Amino acid sequence: MPNATRETSTTLWRDGRNTGPGSRRIPEEVAIALSYNGTTQAVMMATPLDLEDYGVGFSLSEGQVSTVDQIQEIDIAVFDEGIDIRLWVDEATETMLRDRRRRIAGPTGCGLCGIESLTEANRPTGRTEDDSRFQASALTAAQHAMYNHQKLNAETRAVHAAGLWRPDQGLVRVREDVGRHNALDKLVGATARAGESGAGGVVLLTSRVSVEMVQKSAVLGAAAIVAVSAPTALAVRTADAAGITLVALARDDGFEVFSHSHRIVQ
Repeated sequence: MPNATRETSTTLWRDGRNTGPGSRRIPEEVAIALSYNGTTQAVMMATPLDLEDYGVGFSLSEGQVSTVDQIQEIDIAVFDEGIDIRLWVDEATETMLRDRRRRIAGPTGCGLCGIESLTEANRPTGRTEDDSRFQASALTAAQHAMYNHQKLNAETRAVHAAGLWRPDQGLVRVREDVGRHNALDKLVGATARAGESGAGGVVLLTSRVSVEMVQKSAVLGAAAIVAVSAPTALAVRTADAAGITLVALARDDGFEVFSHSHRIVQ
C-alpha cells in the first residue's frame, strides 16, 4: 500500500530571500478505482488511507448501495498506476448497477461525478426529525478537538477532515483526505462499518459546505453540520429541506447558523 505522505525537497524563501534548501511532508494523491463485482464504476483521486471506509462510504453516499449489508466483501488491489477498491455486492445490487453502469473520471474531491441528469444532481434527501440540542460552546470545543486529531494535516497542512461528534461521547471518529468529499465519504463508511449512524450527532468539516456535502451528511443521518467556511445557497436550501442544522464560518469567536437554528442553545 502506498504511504499517505511523502517527504519532498524544497527551496526556502523568507522575507524575499532565498534561505537555502528545506524539506516538507506532502500528501499522496493517487487514482483510486471503485469496482463492483469486477467492473469499474468510478475512478477518483484520493489519499491512500482508510480505503475500506472510503469504498463503503462512497457506495452509500453516491447511491451505489442502499445499506452496508449489500456489500459482501472488499478487496484492495495495488497497481503501479493506482489502487482498485474491489467491492463484491449481492445479485440484486449487481443487476441494478449493470443497468446504470458507466465509467466516471473525477478530479480531486469530485462529489457529483457520474450523474446522468439535472434532476439527479439536485436529488432530494430524507428529512431528519432528530430533536437533539447542541450547546454553542460545546460545538466550538468540538472543532478544537478535531484539529488535535488531524494527524495527516499536522504533517502536511494540505488535507481536509470530516469528523463525527456527539454530546455524550465527544469526538467519535475523524477521517482525512486531500478531497473534502472523500474525507466525508470515509467518515460515512467508517460509521456504517461500525454499525452506527450519525443520528444525534454533528458532522464537523474543515471545508466550505456545498450541496453534496449536505447530501452526504444526510446519508450519514446527522442532525447538524458545523463547518469552518461558508455554505453555498443551494447547500442552505438543501439543509433546510432535510431538517439539518447548518452551522458555518465557525471560528474561535463564534459562528453563523443558516438553517434550523432551534437546535443551538446557550
